[in-house]
Amino acid sequence: MKLLDNKKRARIFYKYLSKVYDHVNKVNWNDEMRSEALGWLEFGDNDKVLDVGCGTGFGTAGLLDHAEDVYALDQSIHQMEKAFEKFGKHDQVNFHRGDAERLPFADNTFDIVWSSGSIEYWPHPVQGLKEIRRVTKPGGQVLVIGPDYPSNPILKRIADAIMLFYDTDKADQMFTQAGYTTFQHHIQQATSRSPRAITTVARVPAEKRQTDESITASP
Repeated sequence: MKLLDNKKRARIFYKYLSKVYDHVNKVNWNDEMRSEALGWLEFGDNDKVLDVGCGTGFGTAGLLDHAEDVYALDQSIHQMEKAFEKFGKHDQVNFHRGDAERLPFADNTFDIVWSSGSIEYWPHPVQGLKEIRRVTKPGGQVLVIGPDYPSNPILKRIADAIMLFYDTDKADQMFTQAGYTTFQHHIQQATSRSPRAITTVARVPAEKRQTDESITASP
């Protein structure tokens, strides 16, 4: 098990990081990258949208520029409290505290599901991707942003010990195992010296098959 894919340790980590997260995060994941990623999605007039692992709400803010019916979920109450300060606790966004690997939503609920900077903390990323597929409507869109492997072998070993890093081949494997058949990966980077992000845009199959690993949540 990696250092931060233990959910209890991740919650403790974000309890303290939440105080400075917005300042630290924009170095690696900035407005321009978010706008580019949002441009790869097709928003409809009445889309219901979910932000999985919303954190302090940076991705959520971008989604609100394109949709009115926005839900956001995170396991860290300390991160979410920063998001409450931005959007109100019960105003612009429907907030839920919960687990990405066991989403508290019914099947086929959302038109678009977005997740940025969260998959690297999931102990079972394929299960999390299956859950996202489950709650997304047939034909709906999914966008997941995670960290690309560092090119330096030493940094790669360090990264492996901390949390999930992956390359496009591993992303292919994870999304295929989770039941996606149509997806495309994009590499994003704030500057030439910044860590790279893998942004995967997927389309949920029009006819979804249940798998034994799927978890059916209550509405």
